[in-house]
Amino acid sequence: MGVIENGKVVYTRTAGETVAGSGRKITPQTLFKIASNSKAMTTALLGRLVDQGKLRWDDPVTKYLPEFRMHDPWVTANMRVADLLTHSSGLPEGGGDLMLWPEPNAFTRADIIHGLRFIKPGYSFRSQYQYDNLLYVVAGEVAAAAGGASYETLMHREVFAPLQLDRCQVGAWNRDTVGDVATPHRRDGERNVPIPEAAAIPAITSAPAGGIRCDLTDMLSWARNWLVPTHAQLQWLSPVQREVLQAPHMLIPVSAQRRAWDHSHVMAYGYGWRMTDVDGQWLVWHTGTLNGMYSMLALLPDRNSGFVFMINGEADDARTVLGEMLTKHFTAPAEPRDVNWYADALEQRAAQRPADATAPDTSAQRPATTTELASWTGAYRDPWFGGVSLCPRDGKVRFAATKSPSLTGTVMRLGERYLVHWDGGELDAWLDFHAASAGTPTTLRMAKLDPQGDFSSDYEDLDFQRTEDCP
Repeated sequence: MGVIENGKVVYTRTAGETVAGSGRKITPQTLFKIASNSKAMTTALLGRLVDQGKLRWDDPVTKYLPEFRMHDPWVTANMRVADLLTHSSGLPEGGGDLMLWPEPNAFTRADIIHGLRFIKPGYSFRSQYQYDNLLYVVAGEVAAAAGGASYETLMHREVFAPLQLDRCQVGAWNRDTVGDVATPHRRDGERNVPIPEAAAIPAITSAPAGGIRCDLTDMLSWARNWLVPTHAQLQWLSPVQREVLQAPHMLIPVSAQRRAWDHSHVMAYGYGWRMTDVDGQWLVWHTGTLNGMYSMLALLPDRNSGFVFMINGEADDARTVLGEMLTKHFTAPAEPRDVNWYADALEQRAAQRPADATAPDTSAQRPATTTELASWTGAYRDPWFGGVSLCPRDGKVRFAATKSPSLTGTVMRLGERYLVHWDGGELDAWLDFHAASAGTPTTLRMAKLDPQGDFSSDYEDLDFQRTEDCP
């Protein structure tokens, strides 16, 4: 973590290990996944193209990507470049994220652009905020079309190089060659278990939405570029575009917790940034969450101050508490609430959730038999996710997704319902079958086993139809 006060880095600290139990210590040069903090870098790239006259915020997306389609033809025709960035497109929360995660998978950016037309809207265009990732991938392809090079090439050339973010990585690279890379971890009881990665990191489809990695030193340089830009940095991105990126463009509902903790009255999304008032001071920030890593970057522009931290483990509550304490350092330094107070408050909130808002007890689950699932086995297809199979193997029924190999698991029975338990520890899902009727095939719907599970496991948006028998 690092803290900036009045434009200067006044505090940094690193703790922990790149891999639990390895003894390899985190350093200021250790690379972390910054996850959705990548979005602000993507919008900065777009702002550069606007400054260069290669792009306009109100250009239709189809000007750059003629093949782009949303579910509603009117929305397709009226979707501007700016609309890709404000989470107000009509896509349901996390809509289509199963084309991005879990990684690795075989979905391409072309697949995403094609698949968007099949994802049914969750609300009307520009009417409300619902976080999505797919349209940031589309925004990266808009940048590529306008800039005449791939997103990865443009990011290196137009953002990393001029700002001297020398260790930030996007695209294909090698962990061993770059060196000092944090490994993501998942929680298993009281242990942190590494999520292994190959030495060769491939270019990933999700990069414009959440695929950049940086170290602490570069993230502090990135933050200072927004707080106290040099003359050269103001040439890199104009004051006009800087204001556009961090201006409110779409209102976000203010939660009861934020009102109680921060006395906030308004919250909004800009282009790749969130913003709100905290104790009467303006805060511009974003968080990042990606399998086994968490991050937060926060700016208090009126004070030329801010902070950044990155964690290579599952740390939702830790991020909330640490972010709150660091923010209060600036906005309410006399606040008597400490780390324990906020941690206790989160535990109390979790304990008060109703039973239907918590994951069920699965201790009684058992593998479903091939006999009881005989009517439901076969190959199924969803128009945007593609094909899956539910077929007998070694006395069990196995679920396998064609383009997402991590979504492979065993079908289990729990009471009167069926679920799929993924081999790789992903968020398990209910399976609900509906029998065929005259002229209609057997269908399969899915839902998160844990209602509080990450919205990127958007099983609820899938609508499978049976296409054939198992081989």
